[in-house]
Amino acid sequence: MAGGGSGVAVLLAGCWMRRRRPPNSITGELPADLNRCLGLKHLNLSSNLIGGALDMSSLTNLTTLDVSENRFTSFFFPAAACDKLTVLNVSSNSLGGDITGLLDHCSRLQYVDLSQNGFTGQVPQGVASLIQFNAAENDLTGDIPRHMFPEGCRLEFLDLSSNHFVGDLPSSIANCSGLTYLSLWGNGFRGQIPPGLGAIPGLQKLILGSNGFDREMPPDLMNCTALNYLDISDNGFGGEVQGLFGKLTSLTHLKLHSNSYTDGIVSSGILGLPEMIMLDLSMNLFTGELPAEVASMASIRYLVLAENNFSGQIPPTYGQIVQLQVLDLSYNNLSGGIPAEIGNLSSLLVLMLAGNQLSGEIPREIGNCTSLLWFNLAANKLSGQIPAEMSGIGRNPSPTFAENQKDDVQLEIGANNCPSLMRWIPLGYPGFKYAESDVSRKDCQGLQDHILKGYGIVTPPAVQPCIILGYVRLSGNLLSGQIPPMISAMTNFQLLLLDGNSLSGVLPSEISRMSLVVLNVSRNFISGEVPSEIGQIVLLEILDLSFNNFSNGLPSSLNQLVKLSQFNVSYNPLLSGNVPSNGQLSTFDEQSFLGDPLLSLRFTDYGHLSGSDNAVPSTQGGTEEHPGNEEITVSVIAFIVFFFATISIREHEKLMYVYCTVKCRRRSTEIYGL
Repeated sequence: MAGGGSGVAVLLAGCWMRRRRPPNSITGELPADLNRCLGLKHLNLSSNLIGGALDMSSLTNLTTLDVSENRFTSFFFPAAACDKLTVLNVSSNSLGGDITGLLDHCSRLQYVDLSQNGFTGQVPQGVASLIQFNAAENDLTGDIPRHMFPEGCRLEFLDLSSNHFVGDLPSSIANCSGLTYLSLWGNGFRGQIPPGLGAIPGLQKLILGSNGFDREMPPDLMNCTALNYLDISDNGFGGEVQGLFGKLTSLTHLKLHSNSYTDGIVSSGILGLPEMIMLDLSMNLFTGELPAEVASMASIRYLVLAENNFSGQIPPTYGQIVQLQVLDLSYNNLSGGIPAEIGNLSSLLVLMLAGNQLSGEIPREIGNCTSLLWFNLAANKLSGQIPAEMSGIGRNPSPTFAENQKDDVQLEIGANNCPSLMRWIPLGYPGFKYAESDVSRKDCQGLQDHILKGYGIVTPPAVQPCIILGYVRLSGNLLSGQIPPMISAMTNFQLLLLDGNSLSGVLPSEISRMSLVVLNVSRNFISGEVPSEIGQIVLLEILDLSFNNFSNGLPSSLNQLVKLSQFNVSYNPLLSGNVPSNGQLSTFDEQSFLGDPLLSLRFTDYGHLSGSDNAVPSTQGGTEEHPGNEEITVSVIAFIVFFFATISIREHEKLMYVYCTVKCRRRSTEIYGL
């Protein structure tokens, strides 16, 4: 067969289409003689790596065409090819061109998905004759004329999100009386939200976020008795939360984040909505104490109040919301301690309290949160020891995951940015880099939902059967004492971030029992030898032990960490001996060993370096086994100098950490609109 990838050619033999390989395995281009399959009715090549031109010019009997999630770059689709076509899905490719006249000769089309491409032009005429039309994440422009939705409109699903539409949403949308899903997120619509939406009784999901609609809500929306998902975030709304929202009794998901609301959480009545599952009021200007009325919400599972100006203490009654799975109160001005009652939340998967002024000790009861996998207390004023009971968190999330897997409702719908997700995951760290790049390229529809159902966000290495990527972040607090050896029981966690505290004692060797990808205990007062058992953490990619008081030599077992890509033991003035000239440690240059005057480094490219910036000169008065008096004197002086230098630098870094946290804590749509 002429041209194209062999995988496709084999599959087309005899014009019989079926996959013989797993998804995402077929590469190359479509063979030219595909157009010989004149009787072909159903063609599905979705979720592969096929590129080049998509030429359907001779396949005039096609009724279903699905080439979604490939790499096609051009689309040749003459009128004759769509004469019998009812389903067209070319989403998630690299297609372009003007689609204004796409539907002119396709009278039988019912389901069209053009999303996540580079199409231009305006909404095609005749879209009202379809049942489903999805053109999200393209480069479509212009306004939506009134005649776009004539009487008899058949649309049930319309997604125009993430384009460049402007103007008013015409009131003629009311003619689409069968509409159940409408997403206009991320455009330039303005003016009044059409009261005619209230004439669509079956409307279930309404996504109007990231536009410029008027603040006044049409009372007619109360007629939408099936409405369960409302996203009206990032529209510049200020003042009090509109009271209309509290009258939409069928709502299960309400997203009002990224506005400028200052009050009205209680008075609007939204906390009394009986079916409310998810409430996102983050990135507004709310002040005062957290509303205690939240504790009476019988159905709430996801509560996001981050990045406001809430003050005062966390209400202990929040520990009564036993069904709660996400509690995000990060980046406010909360003070006082973490209530011990939080330990009652055995279904809690995500607890984000970072960037506040919380003080006191981490409550021992936190260990009763058996589902907790994403735990962030960074940049607070927490003190005392890390409780040994904390080792109980996340030990059995399976019941919560199983419950969520029964739920077909997605948490994030119709948006291509994930402000909550961006706060939850530690961006830049191994295992989470995929999520960062994926969110920046595509929409986050389903990604957050995927995590909370326990499916993970990356495919794990073959040596690690667990797909959970849990993490603990206690960075930038005032914690003291030794890291408890019991922490080794936290086998569902891959990131342990304890940097920027006042932890002391030795680093427990038991930590090697964790399946860690990242271990950061920098900027503490940990002493003793670096445990040789760390060399058993075969998945470790980042190891930061800098700015501590580790002593003696680096264990040779660290050379077994073949995945290690970042390594830092700088400013440990008592580390001594030789850094191996071969193996994994030899791949790191002197930047990993700054301020270690007693370490002897050998690098192929740099020759022999004693220390990194401050070499200790050898003398003839002693040997490596029995140093002379001058060597001892120099070592003592070097230790004293670097000990006090380490303390000064650490304190300066802590101040900068707090400063940057306070300065950067306010929300910015540029930050989260990746």
